[in-house]
Amino acid sequence: MILVFGQSGQVAQEIARRSQDAFLLGRATCDIGEKGAARAAILDAEPRFVVNAAAYTAVDKAEVEPDLAFRMNSAAPGEMAKACAELNIPFVHVSTDYVFDGSGTTPFLPTDPTGPLNTYGRSKLEGEEAVRAAGGTYAIFRTSWVFSAHGSNFVKTMLRLSETRDHLTVVADQIGGPTPAADIAGACLKIAENLEVDPKLSGTYHFAGAPDVSWADFAREIFAQAGRDVTVEDIPTSAYPTPAERPKNSRLNCDTLSEFGLERPDWRLGLSRVLDELGARK
Repeated sequence: MILVFGQSGQVAQEIARRSQDAFLLGRATCDIGEKGAARAAILDAEPRFVVNAAAYTAVDKAEVEPDLAFRMNSAAPGEMAKACAELNIPFVHVSTDYVFDGSGTTPFLPTDPTGPLNTYGRSKLEGEEAVRAAGGTYAIFRTSWVFSAHGSNFVKTMLRLSETRDHLTVVADQIGGPTPAADIAGACLKIAENLEVDPKLSGTYHFAGAPDVSWADFAREIFAQAGRDVTVEDIPTSAYPTPAERPKNSRLNCDTLSEFGLERPDWRLGLSRVLDELGARK
């Protein structure tokens, strides 16, 4: 059995599609906001491995709820990693490009210095540090700009806005790799299976869709594939202020994925599949 935290999340939903052995835990059955809950769930289940796809992801709200963000994104993953270490099983933890400061234009390596710009990023970075400190077999799996047919994400937001508007302003100076949750799910499972065989592969890895684009160009591709007549106007980040500062450079260097025989997925193909699933083409 594979234990997955984050029952309603995009990645967890896609893992369930790919593995009949996946058992998903949501807040109703295991509230990771409660101290010790995650650890107890793992020790009780004794799974083959654990994937943590649960997180506090309300980036702006985290600025006014830092305690909850750190509890879910730092303390809980640390408990999970320690429980997995006790059972001597692999732990895969999904993290984010927001652990970096977004400077420059060069894709960030897993070994590059971190420097999060907001509370969400700081909470995720502290979670990474807790996972490493647990001393078990692990993979920290940083990704970016996740989308799918499930939950809330940029693709679904753009489609919703296109129902009532034919002109949108979208940020064009933030660059990153949109990543289909389906591909993240498949990569998480493959990495965990490899860790079962070779724990020495433990470490931090990057996985993001290709090619890198701006949010504005991402939006244009969404509308083009969906057949929506919407004009996208480029705007700078400064024209769309938010409570939490966002990194402008979210590019991730994913070369170390070759350790697992993985390559960056083409997000445009993933987008096509998501649009088909949503029945969103016109």
